[in-house]
Amino acid sequence: MSIRIIASKKNWIEGRAVDQLHKSFELAGMKAAVGMPDLHPGKSAPIGAVFASERFIYPHLVGNDIGCGMGLWQTDLSKGKMKLDKWVSHLEGLDLPWDGDLDQLLQTEDMKVSQFDKTLGTIGGGNHFAELQILHRVFDEEIFSALGLDLQSIFLLVHSGSRGLGESILRWHVARFGNRGLYEETSEADDYMWAHDHAVKWASVNRRLIARRFMDSIEASGAQVLDICHNHVERETIAENSYWLHRKGAANSNKGVLVIPGSRGSLSYLVQPTEDQSKNLFTVAHGAGRKWNRSDCRARLHRRYSEDHLRRNQYGGRIICADKSLLYEEAPQAYKDIDIVVCDLIEAGLVRPIAALSPIITYKTAVVQR
Repeated sequence: MSIRIIASKKNWIEGRAVDQLHKSFELAGMKAAVGMPDLHPGKSAPIGAVFASERFIYPHLVGNDIGCGMGLWQTDLSKGKMKLDKWVSHLEGLDLPWDGDLDQLLQTEDMKVSQFDKTLGTIGGGNHFAELQILHRVFDEEIFSALGLDLQSIFLLVHSGSRGLGESILRWHVARFGNRGLYEETSEADDYMWAHDHAVKWASVNRRLIARRFMDSIEASGAQVLDICHNHVERETIAENSYWLHRKGAANSNKGVLVIPGSRGSLSYLVQPTEDQSKNLFTVAHGAGRKWNRSDCRARLHRRYSEDHLRRNQYGGRIICADKSLLYEEAPQAYKDIDIVVCDLIEAGLVRPIAALSPIITYKTAVVQR
């Protein structure tokens, strides 16, 4: 096993991300590292990569947003009866704490109480979002129909994670150990994995509650199609050997169909992983991946694009984002070409495309985050 980067000549991978991939591969117990087509630099390790280690768990390779992932719902709304202005006007308050019975929710989900539970059901900042999408194109009608999907349905894609909970877990670890790994079956490793697993579940519940609040706001309902995590560590057997797979901004591909979103101004792709996922460590790209640093975006774009321009996408979709800085930081131009990312995965024999979805309403935040 060794280092591998899945990217064609059409793709552009920043040198600093490659350096971080190689540096992380030097950690004790590391046996394999795979960079995805959306590979880009992170703070201390690359985003868009998976690492396989023997006996050692590395929390910094998972990062602070433990459990972050994508959830997709098929709603009962029809694209033939879209009411974008009405829906946009009703999508407010999703940044505020949920006013439902939190204690009952935690009990139903069998989750321990934490100091972060009041943020359950909120999207958060950064690249997180909730987005209404419609079918743009079907590539594989057989798989699409087998999933029970409707050509006329409107879909809801939710990208969010464990909010402050995951951040607190990583900070606790770094304060004690820095970026050093935890040897498996020690009390320190057990403590981290208990907190990690709680955060992964918390993040999944968070996505479901976000979807519920979103659909309630526009008087819709829906059924969940998938929920895929892209920030976590789990044990996996490959070629009869046991490894810890660390995914940071890389989607788990051994759970069936998954969605790979682009930016708020590009398509998202529904894909089926191929049968053999061992060569890529059961992992594929989680999205388009950043092309520009957040700090560079406003300087690059503010003279070329007005705020009003950035509140629409090329498909006529609306963007709800009251935070002006975030509006520019998350502009489509700041991301790689999702078509190239997905084509790289297809050409590598890792996925089959099922359908492409286009964004009609992207919700980031209706209030400025302080």
